[in-house]
Amino acid sequence: MPVKQEKRLRVGVLGAGQIAQAAHFESCTKAVNADLHAICDVADDLRERMVITHGAAKGYNDYDRMLADPEIDAVIIATADAFHVPATIRALEAGKHVLCEKPMGLTVEECETLKAAVAASGKVFQVGHMKRFDAGLQAAKTFIDQEMGEIVALKAWYCDSTHRYPMTDAVQPLIVTSANARKPSANPKADLRRYYMLAHGCHLIDTARYFAGDIVAVTARLSERAGIWCWFVDVEFASGTLGHLDLTVQVRMDWHEGFQIYGQNGSVIGKTYNPWYYKTSEVDIFREADGATHRVLGADGHFYRRQLEGFARTILEGTPMEGADIDDGLASVRAMVAIARSAESGERVALADVSGGV
Repeated sequence: MPVKQEKRLRVGVLGAGQIAQAAHFESCTKAVNADLHAICDVADDLRERMVITHGAAKGYNDYDRMLADPEIDAVIIATADAFHVPATIRALEAGKHVLCEKPMGLTVEECETLKAAVAASGKVFQVGHMKRFDAGLQAAKTFIDQEMGEIVALKAWYCDSTHRYPMTDAVQPLIVTSANARKPSANPKADLRRYYMLAHGCHLIDTARYFAGDIVAVTARLSERAGIWCWFVDVEFASGTLGHLDLTVQVRMDWHEGFQIYGQNGSVIGKTYNPWYYKTSEVDIFREADGATHRVLGADGHFYRRQLEGFARTILEGTPMEGADIDDGLASVRAMVAIARSAESGERVALADVSGGV
């Protein structure tokens, strides 16, 4: 691993559950410009084990005590979705920068409240849409912005597989659990339609927005058959680009994720892998100018670590934010709500008109 830089962001992680163990603790310890300063979790057994395993300087069982630590510069919110907004607001009010796991929130209204809190704080806030730090997607974005010209159409798909857990169990660290862990009042998986949209749909939507810009309206259809949830979504982008999104959960095949983009001066075709393989997307960029296809290798596929390093650069060096900001997070939630309302009604739904949650 590269040698740590002299100037580093001191990070406190809230939550010691699966996403923290699989992604954020390691990202803090491997990042060249950040350190894992503290871990906070109410489950004493879990927190103490994670502090020892990952070499955190401190452990806290009280969030306010961690936020009062003057040595902590920023907080990663790695809790259940229901806790994202209130935990972020408390961190901002304590003067900490925040990297919050996706989705940013559960309703349009709470995300708008968070947006006001971010503006009032003057702190850096970033949403954990880590796919923006996939070198393949970044290469596609550069081509789109600098060479493609007008985007005519975008198709993107995100299809979770019945075989994903045997695959991820083989590559993830053994996830440690605790009977003392804090859980939301309602089981997030009690409504699978809602859960799949929040867990997976937000990735698909953010990838589409990353490439083609703001979404203004959607028309969605939903099929629930044979234990498969399938959303087909026609998307209207502000740019006039035509879009089609396919979110299908529990496909009877390998993980299936990717995109096709057709533009004035070329096209892009991408295949994205299960994120826990830490493998850069295979993205083929065809340039009409030379009649050739180009592909970046992207040897560094640790998207979560790259995400944290980008977040730290913005804070430590004042570089422009590379990841998803508060407006991106709000737009993602608006799009998910609009898709849910359109699937229910069968009608076109404008994002500006939606309220409530998925």
